[in-house]
This record gives sequence, C-alpha cells and structure tokens, in this order.
Amino acid sequence: MDRKTRIAVVGAGLGGMTVAGFLQRAGFPVIVYEQAPSFSRIGAGIILTSNATKVLRRLGVEQMLVDTGIKADCYISRAWDTGKTIYDIWFDAESEARFGGPYVNIHRGDLHAVIHSVVEPSAVAFNHRLLEVKESADAVRLRFDNGVTVEADIVIGADGVNSKVREHLIGFEPPRFIGKIAHRAIFPTELLGGYKIPDCTKWWGPDRHLLVYFMTHRRDEVYVIGVMPRKSWDTEAASLPSSREALFEGFGHFHPDLQRVLNVVRDASVWPVFDRERNDRWSGGRVALLGDACHPVRPFMAAGGAMAIEDAAILSRCLFEFDTPAAAFRSYEATRQARVGDVQRISVENTWMGGPTETDWFYCYDACTAPLAAPQPVRAT
Repeated sequence: MDRKTRIAVVGAGLGGMTVAGFLQRAGFPVIVYEQAPSFSRIGAGIILTSNATKVLRRLGVEQMLVDTGIKADCYISRAWDTGKTIYDIWFDAESEARFGGPYVNIHRGDLHAVIHSVVEPSAVAFNHRLLEVKESADAVRLRFDNGVTVEADIVIGADGVNSKVREHLIGFEPPRFIGKIAHRAIFPTELLGGYKIPDCTKWWGPDRHLLVYFMTHRRDEVYVIGVMPRKSWDTEAASLPSSREALFEGFGHFHPDLQRVLNVVRDASVWPVFDRERNDRWSGGRVALLGDACHPVRPFMAAGGAMAIEDAAILSRCLFEFDTPAAAFRSYEATRQARVGDVQRISVENTWMGGPTETDWFYCYDACTAPLAAPQPVRAT
C-alpha cells in the first residue's frame, strides 16, 4: 500500500491505538478519532497473555508493560465451595521462553497510557463522536458530532461493541445482552491486612465465577471481577454503581478464602455483558473493522483485548503487504476468522482453565510472524 494512503482509525481503545502505532511507524499518515474527552484510568484490570505481549514488544513497549503491570507468577483455578485447586499454570523463565512472551496483569488505564506513548499526540483527536460514514469510490468521509468532517482513503473501525462504523457496513443491530453482569472492584492490597493471595485466582461456581488478581509489580492494587446471572439490563447506562453487599449477595456462599478478599471491598461497579451473533463481514470497500467492533468476545477467557491487539498486528501487515484495500482486507479476514471463532466459542462455553487445558495454541501464537492468508474472492452481495 502506498505510504501516502490516509488512514482514519475510529476508536482509541487497545486495538485502535495498536494499529495506529504500527501504521505510524511504517510511515502512514494516521489520525485516531476518539469520542472521549481524554484518556482516564477507569476502574478495570486486564490480563495480557503472551500472544498479546509479543505484539506489544514489536511496538517497543514490553519493558514499560512489565514495569507498570505485573508479570504474574501463576493462574490458579479453584472450586467455589471446597477451595480445591482444579487447574493451575505457573509462569517463569521456562514458560516465558516456551510461549515467547510474558503473562502480564495490568490496569486497563495504565495499558492505554503505555500504548498511547508510541503514537504521536497530534495523531489522536479527542471529543470526536462519529455520526456518519459516507463512502465513495476513492475516499471515505466521516462526520462527527462536533461539526468536524474529515476525509480518508481507508477507515478502520475500532469503536467497540456499539460500533458506528460497523453500522455503516452491516446496518444497525443492537448488541445482545447475554444474561450476565460483571461486578468490578479495585482496592489497595494493604486492606487485606497481611492476608496473602496468589497473583491470579479464578473461583469457579456452577453458574458464576470470580477472578482476583494483582495489577502492579508492587502487588499493591487488587482487581476483582465477579460474573453472575441476571435476567435483564433495563438501562442504557454502560455501568452502574455496585457495592460490597452486592458482591456478597452473588458470592457470599463461596469459600471462606474468597470472603476474606470480598470483605475489604469498598467501592464497586456493575456492568452488563454484551456480545453479538457471529458475522464474518469485517470489511467492505475502503472500510475495515477490528476487535469488538466485528467480533465481541465474552470476558471469560481473558482474550478480548488480546484479540483486538492481534487484529491490529495482522491488519497492519496486510496493509503493508497488499496494493489495494480490498486485497488487504480479504487477507486480514481470511487470516483471522478461524482463530477468533475458536476464541469466541471457548469464551461462550467458559471452560478455559476450568480443568486441564491445552494453552500452547493460544499463548504461542505470534500475530507479527504468522503466515498471512491469500485474499479470498469477494463475497456475493
């Protein structure tokens, strides 16, 4: 692709900033348009598995990741009632060599800051909420709610499960509430009063689960996310305030070891879990999607962020490799869809590490070196 090709990325999340970083390093003129007024350290953690950290290594931020987050030494799955370990995996120099990269827990806001550091500040335009996409034979026009209209040669929609760019390609389809909510909380480790916890533990119940992990290398901040059933989400709010009492209502019957953790929670929030039916149309004309904009992944495998980061690497490589947007996008789809489909299926089943688990296919994958598929024929319309 001609390095003068103007590329607009809609959405400054993990995938959007990663693809912008790769494209900018290759010399493309790239602007990222983000509806938020600025980046903020919102209250959520994220697990970056080795397949994701390998990609971020290519951006030159691996050391920043491990200096900010924590290279977790283990992931332990425990039974909700007996506390018995039902599966564990330990991370050390040997496993890092086998997987090709570290396993890092980090605050999502800190991760955004790390990736943002490799993108020119002038290339990120905040306060731009997309209203309309208009495509012609030789350009794409984006209209934003602040009155700004811009033109680009290629548009990448990295704008999440409620993607406006996806709506341009496929039409409006509301995301699907899956009947589950996630309670989230962060607290300083000192509140545990010296009570020791592993770097990362998942508690498995019959119809719910809860994950507890450190987010910094100092082990001074703990993240809790508990997922449980709920019949409906009857508000347009993206999240609502929650509480320690709500966590106990959902998980108060779990093992006493977990109760000691939940007992120190002060503030919490609750989020709905949404996904979509699979749709393999990720691109059309001069527009392509990545991450949750085209394939939402339920947060039960610690894979949603990793899939967006992998998408960014593969899509960037396809734009480097092929001469036209159509060829690049068809190769991108053909390269990604089988792997992403497997991850979506396992996430729906919520079986990952709930017992003996083959992890190499997931952790050892390197999106920066994996073979690119040949572009497939244009789909029928």
